[in-house]
Amino acid sequence: MTRYASPKLASYAALSAFGLLGALVFGRPELVALTAPFLLALAVGLALATPPQLEIAVELASERVLEGDEVGASVVVSSLTPVDRLDLYLRLPRGVELADGGNPVALRLAAGERRELEFTLRAAHWGGHLLGPAYARARDPLGFLVWETSAPTRPELRTYPREEVLRRIVQPRETQLFSGNEVARRKGEGIEFADIRLWAAGDPLKRVNWRASARRSELWVNESHPERNTDVILFVDSFAEARRGGAGTLDLAVRATAALADAYVRRRDRVGLIGFGGILRWLVPGTGHVQLYRVVDALLDTQIVLSYYWKEIDVIPPRTLPPNALVIALSPLLDGRSVGALLDLRARRYDLAVVDVSPVPFTIRPSGGIDQVAYDIWTLRRDALRHRLQRAGVAVAEWREGSPLEAVLEEVRAYRRYARHARV
Repeated sequence: MTRYASPKLASYAALSAFGLLGALVFGRPELVALTAPFLLALAVGLALATPPQLEIAVELASERVLEGDEVGASVVVSSLTPVDRLDLYLRLPRGVELADGGNPVALRLAAGERRELEFTLRAAHWGGHLLGPAYARARDPLGFLVWETSAPTRPELRTYPREEVLRRIVQPRETQLFSGNEVARRKGEGIEFADIRLWAAGDPLKRVNWRASARRSELWVNESHPERNTDVILFVDSFAEARRGGAGTLDLAVRATAALADAYVRRRDRVGLIGFGGILRWLVPGTGHVQLYRVVDALLDTQIVLSYYWKEIDVIPPRTLPPNALVIALSPLLDGRSVGALLDLRARRYDLAVVDVSPVPFTIRPSGGIDQVAYDIWTLRRDALRHRLQRAGVAVAEWREGSPLEAVLEEVRAYRRYARHARV
């Protein structure tokens, strides 16, 4: 606890000192009588000033909320000594707003009293937010001394982005061995009809196609496509972003990644994450709602970190990129390192799709002059970059703020359905 003198104590001390000094210099004893009340107040105030014994704790009703939801918070204050006046302030991080309650507040505590102050907070933006610290300032009865302290506890509020509900997603070309919702191209045990063939020893009777057998006078059996799961790697580019006001390309990429992770987990697919930026992060593919929480928790820590170090795709462990995995990249295509990594993935024969989170809506086209020409050249170079990726056999779709994500994914699906595979 920090103690310091208030301006009131300094003024009282200065008046008393000037009065005593004036009485000695000018030989006027009545000046001592004038400063006597100030000296008495100083003596009484300092004698009554005892350091408060405070305990402060910050608590949250829930540590995980969705973006835009409200959550209850409380600051519990208890004191073993009486406090004539206590000023309390809870510091709120960026992205958390006060919806209800007073902040700061002033109160008085008796000896042994415990007070719980309740607030209602609104999670305005996704991310991991540390609340506090809660600052407390206590004064003595006459206001000569001030003590300041803060709460040692700082709870974290994990705010998840509100993802868009996707009815259709990008389907990978290859499936894995485990059961899921994706119909495999290979034939095996399943419910999706594939073809018929002659009966062979060991085929169960339930697979016999009796109509075809009656027409051909020999036993024919049905073949099916099995339902398998897939490996999906979500690639989030955090090298650079375009931001204007309270929104940016990284916000769109994080929300889209959360929506895609939720959609693929519901299909019983294995989902992994790569945060490709100044700090490289990865999450090994997994299934289930636990994996979904892992992916979203990793997304909350995604931020733009300035770095000029070239991050080659080879530094990613092989387990992070399993064979036959579908890689969906969400990138503003502003950094050459990310573009090079995507082309390297395609050269390694990975099934790749790119959602270009366009930075154009977050910029303002100059009104004229050489700046306008430079801006137009920049937009043309972005078109040429997308065309370069498409020539490499990568499905690329531009996503601008305000457009639904599902429409962009449908554009990717259409390209993958009709485009010929490029040889790289």
